Amino acid sequence: MKSITPQELSGNLDNLLDEILRTGIPLEIERGGKRLRIIPVEPLDKLDKLLHRPHVILGDPDTLIDINWVQEINFNLP
Repeated sequence: MKSITPQELSGNLDNLLDEILRTGIPLEIERGGKRLRIIPVEPLDKLDKLLHRPHVILGDPDTLIDINWVQEINFNLP
């Protein structure tokens, strides 16, 4: 979590608020030995940050359903 002074907050309020909304990471302000936090009310949906990558799967995605991984699994773990 990022911690700043009230002077830093007042000098860069718009950018800091945008960063909180974009990342979902709270901002901590220290004033007079006490700490305050600015946090988003609605939690950030992490799936919204995923990038669309249409060419990740080469071939037919339906064939992934029938893959047999039994030979790849090692049940004899130490």
